[in-house]
Amino acid sequence: MTANPLDDPFYYLNNFMQVLDWLELRYADVLSVEEQSFIGDFKRLPRESKALLVRMVMRKGIHFRASKLHYDEIGDIDTAAGPLLELGWVDEHMPLSIDTLFEVLLKAEILQCFSAAIDQPKGKKTDWLPALREQFPQTQSFNDWCPSLEERLFSLTIMGLCDRLRLMFFGNLYQDWSEFVLADLGVYTYEKVEFCADSRGLRSRDDVDACLLLHDYQQQFEAAEALDEVVERISALVLDNPWLQRRRGKLLFQMAQHCERIADFSTALNLYRQCSYPGARARLIRVLERCGEFQLALELATRAEQAPESAAEQQQLLRMLPRLRRKLGGPPIKRASPRSMQRLDLQLPRGEPALSVEFHVQAHLSEETAPVHYVENSLINSLFGLLCWPAIFAPLPGAFFNPFQRGPVDLLNEDFPGRRAALFQACLDELDDGRYRQTIRERYASKWGVQSPFVFWSVLSEELLEQALDCLPAEHLKHWFNRLLLDIKANRAGMPDLIQFWPQEKTYRMIEVKGPGDRLQDNQVRWLEFCHEHQMPIAVCYVQWAEPDT
Repeated sequence: MTANPLDDPFYYLNNFMQVLDWLELRYADVLSVEEQSFIGDFKRLPRESKALLVRMVMRKGIHFRASKLHYDEIGDIDTAAGPLLELGWVDEHMPLSIDTLFEVLLKAEILQCFSAAIDQPKGKKTDWLPALREQFPQTQSFNDWCPSLEERLFSLTIMGLCDRLRLMFFGNLYQDWSEFVLADLGVYTYEKVEFCADSRGLRSRDDVDACLLLHDYQQQFEAAEALDEVVERISALVLDNPWLQRRRGKLLFQMAQHCERIADFSTALNLYRQCSYPGARARLIRVLERCGEFQLALELATRAEQAPESAAEQQQLLRMLPRLRRKLGGPPIKRASPRSMQRLDLQLPRGEPALSVEFHVQAHLSEETAPVHYVENSLINSLFGLLCWPAIFAPLPGAFFNPFQRGPVDLLNEDFPGRRAALFQACLDELDDGRYRQTIRERYASKWGVQSPFVFWSVLSEELLEQALDCLPAEHLKHWFNRLLLDIKANRAGMPDLIQFWPQEKTYRMIEVKGPGDRLQDNQVRWLEFCHEHQMPIAVCYVQWAEPDT
C-alpha cells in the first residue's frame, strides 16, 4: 500500500523542496543570482528553520506573531527563527504603519496600547482607525508600538522572491502551494505528462520580469488606477514570448471592454485597435458604429467578412453589415431567415421553485424507455475529451509547465489543433471503424477523476456513457468533434440542455429549453444551425408556467 505523503509531518517542506529541485533542473539559466543564493542557503538550514519559513510563506500575509506560531514538528519557534533572522529573510524590527498594526492586534490589545487616544472604548475596532491614523502617521517596529505586549513579530522579507519562484514553477500566480496538499489528499488528480527540455512558459529572465509586470498591471487596473497610465505601461512592454503576448492581449481586451461599458469610447477604440485578442475586431466595429463612424465600421466589417476569425465573428458580421449599409443609405438587405426547428411548446405546473426550468422539462419528458438527461455542454465535451485524451495531453513544447495542470496552456490558441493534427486524426479515425466505443469505455475507467478541460466527471455516469455510445451515431460524433476543434473556446459551450435516448431503437434527440421570456443566445443558435445542417435530431422547447388552480 502506498504511503500517504501527508503522514509525514514535514509534508509541506517536502513539497517546497520539490519545487526548488524542479526549478534548479529546468530553470537554472533563468534564476537570478539572488534566487540561486536563496535556494543554496535554504538547503543548508536546519530542518526546523526550513519548516518554519515554509509555514510562513504558505500562510496569508507577511507578519506573524510568535505566539500564534505553534507547530509540533518544529518545536521551539524562537530557536527555529534564529537562522532566518541572521539571513535577513525574517525581520522583527520592520517598520509598521498604524493600518498594518491593526491587522495583527486584537481589539483588547489595541485598547491596551492606545487607551489614552481612544475616546469610545466600546466602539468597534474599525471605528478607531481613522482617528488613530491622524494621530499616529509614523511607521515604527511592533515593539515600539506595543512595548507592553512583550511579543515578537516576525515579518517575511522574501515573499516577493518566493512569489517569483512560484510563478516560474506554476507559470502563473493564481495557483499556490495548496495545490500539493489537494493532490496529496486526492481532491485533484492530474494527468502525468512527460516534460521535455522546452516545457516551460517563461524562457528567459526577461519573460519572468514581464510576467510579473503584467500581473502588477492587472492589479492596478482592477484597483481603478489611472487607466491611461496603466495602458501606457502595458503598451511599453517588449515581449517576444507568444504566451505572454496573448496574456497582454487578453488584459488589453478586458480594459477595452471596461471602457466600452463606461462609454469611454475613444480609449476603447484605441485599445481594441492595438489588441489582437479574439473578439477585439468585432468589438471595434461595434464601438465605431456607436460613435457614428459608420463608414469606418463598414470598411472594417467588409474586410473582416472576407476572412472571419471565427464562426462567432461571422455570425456577428451577418447582423452588423446590413445595419451599417442601411445607415449609410444603402438599399435594405433582407436577412436570411433562420432554419425552422422542431418546436415543443409545454405548459407545466411550477414545482419546486429552486429547480430550474430544464429540470422541470426533464422530469416531464423522461420515460422508463426514453430517459432524459440534463447534460448541456458536458456530454459531447466529455466524449471528445475521453476519445482524444492522447492528443489533448501530448507533451508538446509550451503546453505543460508543471505537474498541476488540468490541460495544456495553449488550449485556446488558434494553432492548438494544428500542432496536434496527426494525433487528433488518429483519435477521430477510431470513429470510422468502431474502435472508439472500447477506447472511450477504457479511458472512462482508467482516467476516472483525472482533471481535464473537457471531461465533466460529476455529470458523466456509467449509465449515461453507455446510453450515449449505444444511441449516438459515430458520424454525428465526428461532426461534433470536428466542430469543437474549429474553435474550442466558442464551440465547447452553447450545446442543447437535454438529451433524450431511446435505447431500444438506438436513437436520440437533443432539446434546447427556453423558459418564459428567454431567448436563444448566439452560440446556441450556431449549434442549432449546425445540428440541423447535419440532420441531427434536435428540438427547441418553449415553456410557459401553468396558472395554479384557484
